[in-house]
Amino acid sequence: MTDTTNEAGTDATRIAFVCVRNAGRSQMAAAFAERERDRRGLTDRVEILTGGTHPAEAVHPVVVDAMAELDVDLSGRTPREIPPAELRTCDHVATMGCSTLDVSGAESDVALHEWDLPDPGGRELAEVRGVRTTVERRVRDLFDELHLR
Repeated sequence: MTDTTNEAGTDATRIAFVCVRNAGRSQMAAAFAERERDRRGLTDRVEILTGGTHPAEAVHPVVVDAMAELDVDLSGRTPREIPPAELRTCDHVATMGCSTLDVSGAESDVALHEWDLPDPGGRELAEVRGVRTTVERRVRDLFDELHLR
């Protein structure tokens, strides 16, 4: 866990989940991270962000359906752009395997986690379930790796 104030001016550990369209993997990751944060009682200590470099109009319907199977509601979420300046305020940025993000900066201490995950867009629900399972495990492992308990 980060012990110093980050570039956003908070003591919270800031974690961003990013992909190109912010319509699938990064939305799942952010939702699982929010759930993991709440389960671990870290609501005041961990801030979750998500976005894309070229956001879609909406979250992929098949992703909404797959997450609904786990009682996670993504129906009200909207993909959004996340600029490099915002990413530089994060302690950790997880990309979903599709990004060439530049989070570097003169004083940037952002830890980049590159996850090579298939894009769920246009896939069948059964395939998206597999992606969902991998995303959920990666998020849980990240929290463990960062000693966020």
